[in-house]
Amino acid sequence: MSRARVARRIATAAAFGGGGVSLLGGAALGLVLAEVRLAKRVVGGSGDVPPRADGRYGSAFAHRTGEPPLRLVFLGDSTAAGQGVHRARETPGALLASGLAAVAERPVKLVNVAQPGAQSDDLPRQVALVLDPAAPPPDVAVIMIGANDVTHRMPPATSVRLLSDAVRRLRAAGVEVIVGTCPDLGSVEPVYQPLRWLARRMSRQLAAAQTIAVVGVGGRTVSLGDLLGPEFEARPRELFGPDNFHPSAEGYATAAMAVLPTLCAALGVWPQTDERPDVRRGEGFLPVAQAAAEAAAEGGTEVTAARDTASGPRGRWVLIKRRRRRLLAQEHPQPDAGDADGPRGAADEEGAAHRSA
Repeated sequence: MSRARVARRIATAAAFGGGGVSLLGGAALGLVLAEVRLAKRVVGGSGDVPPRADGRYGSAFAHRTGEPPLRLVFLGDSTAAGQGVHRARETPGALLASGLAAVAERPVKLVNVAQPGAQSDDLPRQVALVLDPAAPPPDVAVIMIGANDVTHRMPPATSVRLLSDAVRRLRAAGVEVIVGTCPDLGSVEPVYQPLRWLARRMSRQLAAAQTIAVVGVGGRTVSLGDLLGPEFEARPRELFGPDNFHPSAEGYATAAMAVLPTLCAALGVWPQTDERPDVRRGEGFLPVAQAAAEAAAEGGTEVTAARDTASGPRGRWVLIKRRRRRLLAQEHPQPDAGDADGPRGAADEEGAAHRSA
């Protein structure tokens, strides 16, 4: 069965409340579980508390423009929290807050409620934290979730339904939402065949189903799977951290490069010339399941609902974008050192300190 068909089945089961769609048969699942037990003895894991990167970034822009800060929130698991690095400026939240401030030329206030080890059933709690009735809603939310759902055998339809509900709640509050879909668990270096192949297959099928569901409720997705697959496999010593599981500082920067254009486009601050589909990069309009399957196989691919297009026999049509990836410093050079306080770990203007190791 093609990845697109499996993704449609999972997304449909999620929409109708099902939870029993399985990605593997019983014999294959038994093999996976045996290999997982073996892999757990090899993969280090990390119990370190991720550095806290909450605070204000690009404060110098406030003096230039007088505009209030954009409010960026992060939700999800250990990858969203930045586990595996020791400096606040190296976390994905800090990297994206810094990049967004530079592109928008406005300060950005970052709040990160992601929880290491979280599965999708923790998203209702996290959404409640960021939608505080006593405070204005954030402008944009980034969610990274799914890896623990696969490793803990959460039914994929349940996983997708929980994510879809979280995105729906955020969109109802007027929040733009970008989901970094399930990473490629087949890229973890100490995991060997056949678990590597099976983990990759399960990860990509969940990522494709996440895309179908998220786009259906008004969010955007960016595939992290293949981005964190071949690149991580080619340079594991650089892109994986000391625990052999979480990304290194360079690994998080690679992921941030993929998400930044979509984050900025959702807020209307990315160059309009880059918003037109480029057929030379294989961009254009596709049925959602086909686009989701293609995105799951190529990291850095954005999928968003297409405007003014009707659904066809194969479902909703979406826009698929393969945005160029460059280093943040090359894409949008930072202001002088004193202008961007967040990535350097300085205290923000409201008194919340960045704690770095």
